[in-house]
Parts: sequence; C-alpha cells; structure tokens
Amino acid sequence: MTKKQKINHLLEHNVVDIIDKKHLEKNLLSAKKLRVKHGIDPTGKNIHIGRAVVLWKLREFQELGHKIILIIGDFTAQIGDPSDKLAKRPFLDEHEIKQNMKNYLSQIGKILDLSKCEIHHNSKWLKKLNFKDISKLADIFTIQQMLERRNFAERFKNNQEISLRETLYPIMQGYDSVAVKADLELGGADQLFNLHAGRKIQEFFGQKPQDILTTKMLLGLDGRKMSTSWGNVININDSPDEQYGKIMSMRDEMIPEYLTITTNLPESKINELLKLFQEQKINPKEIKKIIAFNIVNLYWGKTAAQKAENNFEKLFVKKEITEDIPILKIKKSENMAIDVVLLSRVVKSKSEAWRLILQGGLKINNQKIEDPKKVINLKNNDIIKIGKHQFFKISF
Repeated sequence: MTKKQKINHLLEHNVVDIIDKKHLEKNLLSAKKLRVKHGIDPTGKNIHIGRAVVLWKLREFQELGHKIILIIGDFTAQIGDPSDKLAKRPFLDEHEIKQNMKNYLSQIGKILDLSKCEIHHNSKWLKKLNFKDISKLADIFTIQQMLERRNFAERFKNNQEISLRETLYPIMQGYDSVAVKADLELGGADQLFNLHAGRKIQEFFGQKPQDILTTKMLLGLDGRKMSTSWGNVININDSPDEQYGKIMSMRDEMIPEYLTITTNLPESKINELLKLFQEQKINPKEIKKIIAFNIVNLYWGKTAAQKAENNFEKLFVKKEITEDIPILKIKKSENMAIDVVLLSRVVKSKSEAWRLILQGGLKINNQKIEDPKKVINLKNNDIIKIGKHQFFKISF
C-alpha cells in the first residue's frame, strides 16, 4: 500500500472515535514523528486478544515510523480502571501487580517491536505526587462530569457504591500524558472518558492536547464481555492448540466480529467470507478454521498454526490422539476426580473444577466422569480430557 492507503486503513479499520481527525490526518501526512501513547494495567497475568486490538493499531503507527510510548500502569493498576465496570474494583497490592507484570512485555513483544518503543512504569511519576498535587488535578473535574460516565451513572441510579478512589483513575491516566508529552493516545472504546481527561490535564499544564483514537471492543467467545473471570477469552500466550481450539468452539454468531477484528486478512477476503456467511453459502466451521489459523499465525507463526490445525483435525475430526499431547505427572494411581482437574491447572479454583465436572467436562479415556468425588484408578498413558479442548497424558 502507498503511505496514503496505509493512513486511511489506520484511521478506519477497527476504529470507533478519532479526536481531532483532521488534525491527526494532517500530522500523519506530514513528516512529523508522533509520540503515540498507550497504557496497559497489569491487573492480571495474561493479555487477551481483545486488549491486543489496540496493540495491533499501535503496530500500524510503528510501521509508519512513529514513536510508541508504552506505559505499564503499575501504579494505576492499584487504583483500578472503572471503565465499563458495573461494580467497584478491588484495590490490588504491589506484590500482586509485580507478579502480573513478569511476562507482560514478552506478550506485547509478539505484536510490537519493543526495541523501538519507549517504555515507562507510571509509578515513576505518580508516586511523587503529594496531596496538594492531586487536589489541583482533581479540581479540573467536577462530580457531575464523573457521573456522566455510563457505568457511574448506572451504579448511582442503582444505589451501588462508587469509590472516590475510582474517580481518581482518569486523573492519574491523564497525568501520564503530561509526563510523556503525548501527541496521541490510543485505547479501547470504553476508554474515551479517560483519554479526554488526558487532553484537559495537558491543557492545564500548558501542553497541546493530545489527539485521541479508540478501537472496537471485542466480545468474548460466548457473546458476553470478554472477561478472564468468565473464561471466555483467548490470551496472547495461550498455546497454539488452545487458541485454535477456542476459536473452533465459539458461537457461530461471533464469526463476523472475530473475522473483522482479530485477523489481519485483506479487507477483500474478509468481505468475501462475510458475504458467504450471511448468505449461508459456507459452513461456519470453515470460516472458523480460517480465523483460528490466522490468529495462531499472528502470535506463534505459520508452522505452529499448521500444527495446531493438524492436531485439531486428529483430535476432533479423526478422533486420533496427537503424539505431543501434554504430560500430566501424578504421584499416585488412585485420585479423586476433582483432584485430577486441579492438578492440570486448567481451572484456578476448587469450585470451578467442581462445576466443570458436574457439567460433563471431564473424560478419562473418552469415558465421562460426572461425580467430582469419584475415585479414579489411573494408569500410565491414560488420556484425560478437561473442558472442550484440553488433553493430557498421565505419567507417574
């Protein structure tokens, strides 16, 4: 594509809002090198592909020669971003955030060239603010403005708690823009209020207000909001087999969204597949295979994508077991069903393991186990299936 075509794609594909579009387009067409800011809070250990939509948009800016300013929100993660949250977020401690941050850059590095990024942790400047500094920043906004946020308005209407701590979040995020002198900030569509806060705070400090670009939000595999706690996510660092299997298990009505938002297929190919899907001239499974292959290819490469596709065919179509199935080591032959599931670490809690088994999510050598307390006599090389697409080979 020409530079003009790349800019048009950047400003249109998966984009919801741009402020100020004319100003941003003018800067992109000029020789100016923009400082493009994006902040990501380590509130969990994994980054799912819904959050990666913004990262791929950042990559477009990076490929056009602009400077990506990546902010790891180790301080703001403690406060908790209230965007699109209908209940008060917990206050995270520093130890938990440090644990969550360990693999963040390696995940982001699957998309961005980190050697060309400017990387900051916002605790560097936010920890230095005293109560007087925060009071001055808070004075820029009103309670009425905060209550205009859709999620705050709903919580206020329903008499649900809104912590004063939560109202400080956009102020902290906005101050990040001052600290790095951002020309442009990117975020998901739910971040619009926070990004506007950055503009106001920059003006307060005598800086030119940053432009804003927001991207589409990706729903989870089941049609609900993508959420780790609901298990409807695909993570950047999920194994190729996991990523492929999760896409193949998603609801058919999610196909148009995932085809458009998560793949890097040419628009002509996307439109062709969407037309075939809408006219019911193609089996939805065939489009899912295209999406699944594309996603694995993006994060793990073509060889891994081909292998994941072959493994899926063997496991679910030809009903064969692959040679490189993960090993689950156990210490004794007799185990309660719920203990086997917990050992696999597919689920995070005993209650989640209990529900999975009751819902028929555990099979030993293709035999369904529906009693969490059932004692199973396991042997070497037994094959267990946990959930829809997790297989293990037993080893003592």
